[in-house]
Amino acid sequence: MSILRTIRIFDTTLRDGEQAPGCSMNQGEKLEVAKALAELGVDVIEAGFAIASPGDFASIQEIARTVRGPVIASLSRAAEADIDASWNALRGAERPRIHVFIATSPIHMTYKLRMKPDEVIEKAVTMVKYAKKYCPDIEFSAEDASRSEPAFLCKILTAVIEAGASTVNIPDTVGYAMPGEFGALIRTIRAGTPNIERAVLSVHCHNDLGFAVANSLAAIEAGADQVECTINGIGERAGNAALEEIVMAMRTRADYFRSSCGADLHCNVDTTKIYAASRLVSTVTGSRVQPNKAIVGENAFAHESGIHQHGVLTNRETYEIMTPESIGLPRNKIVLGKHSGRHAFGERLKELGFHLDAERETRLFEAFKALADKKKVVTDRDIEALARGALPERPAAWRLKRFIINSGSTIASTSAVCLVSADGRECEQVAIGDGPIDASFNAIDKIVTIKPVLETFSLDSVTDGKDAQGEARVRIRQGDRMYNGRGVSTDIVEASIRAYLDAINAALDDTAVEDGISSANIEAKRPEDAASPRSAANVLAETERSPQCQ
Repeated sequence: MSILRTIRIFDTTLRDGEQAPGCSMNQGEKLEVAKALAELGVDVIEAGFAIASPGDFASIQEIARTVRGPVIASLSRAAEADIDASWNALRGAERPRIHVFIATSPIHMTYKLRMKPDEVIEKAVTMVKYAKKYCPDIEFSAEDASRSEPAFLCKILTAVIEAGASTVNIPDTVGYAMPGEFGALIRTIRAGTPNIERAVLSVHCHNDLGFAVANSLAAIEAGADQVECTINGIGERAGNAALEEIVMAMRTRADYFRSSCGADLHCNVDTTKIYAASRLVSTVTGSRVQPNKAIVGENAFAHESGIHQHGVLTNRETYEIMTPESIGLPRNKIVLGKHSGRHAFGERLKELGFHLDAERETRLFEAFKALADKKKVVTDRDIEALARGALPERPAAWRLKRFIINSGSTIASTSAVCLVSADGRECEQVAIGDGPIDASFNAIDKIVTIKPVLETFSLDSVTDGKDAQGEARVRIRQGDRMYNGRGVSTDIVEASIRAYLDAINAALDDTAVEDGISSANIEAKRPEDAASPRSAANVLAETERSPQCQ
């Protein structure tokens, strides 16, 4: 009988993934993604970096209060105020984890930390012990481990495990390692850390050279127990190891891993939820999945070559090594139209991975009926687009009531837009612009209290045909922050207005969160020194503030 070996899946979409330029999410969006990750079956959700901002703190706190099942983690530098903030955000979690990191490579210790190796070990041990006073589950990461001295890694890992770390993580922070050498590093750590069996050995790989998934799988072969990854591989610079690729590689090539690892690999992810999670993350971050992306790309199961099409029709295994159904890719099994009932609609939503409360499902059914009056057939993609518009529900400072366009090839485009504020006030403004969409955006700018800069704007068709819905995506910049917006309608001007307004509401909601949570809320009292708390600002002045780590 073969040995069963479980590989833990640590998802950092909400922390490292969100650090990708333009991929920021608000609190409501993060909560929806966290719920999807819990349903997907990941073992750990890294919900954020608590001390990084009041918004991050509030999101971690809400996820900790709401999401049950997975471990909920918060990242912390090796600093007491960071750890205090993480615990204060996590204290409502069913299974909290404080994740502490410090750099261990010679270049980081010399130029960033300005600390000697022994000082780094002492700091790591002290902070792991400090975090251990709050909760039993402590993860320690050796930042830039792939460029660290293996002997030093073994020494610091031995020390932090002795101090109470229950998981030790080996990050390839800058995506520098090759699969063979990264696997060898994991084997060296396994052999050279005498108490390694008392901790879970984890890896966290970046994709700068395109080897994040390969390095993660090499680490699993070498004895790693946990892999840290993100949905769609989003993250800093070139991104992180893609969760869907790691999980499906283990599943599809179970024979290979059985031979190379001497065990049957298992993880708790429900692969049929992968597609829905991928689409949700793509929607809320505004980061589109490339068509040729492995597993979840639009072309992953497309066959254009006549030879391939014939082979697939004869036997799908000729050119498909996995089935679309195995990742939850929707198929048009039920044709829905204006005569379809509520029950059939609700069942289709569940098949597509959406589990809405009764009120939101009712509103979505009404939107579906309105769309069905405009289209003969409503496809899965149409329903998915409508559902994504209902998830997540962010507080709306402004809602669209109506708009009127006057445009042509011989006149200046004019738009009159009427918005309704959260307290019920109607505001209408008229503006001209270079086309009806530009004019509409200019009218909105006259109404709202912020003056955003439009960074990107795109329009796509949800399905084929002249009656297809248009999906608009915008990215705006307000100060030094980026916000994404999305809108769907059979009218591309309306879709664009809704997307722009969605991004503006995200910016206004973020401002409200920042104003509503002070640094005093972020700080937690120390276990032994409640009389002399350190402010987050003081610690941020002492060490590099940027959460761009691992």
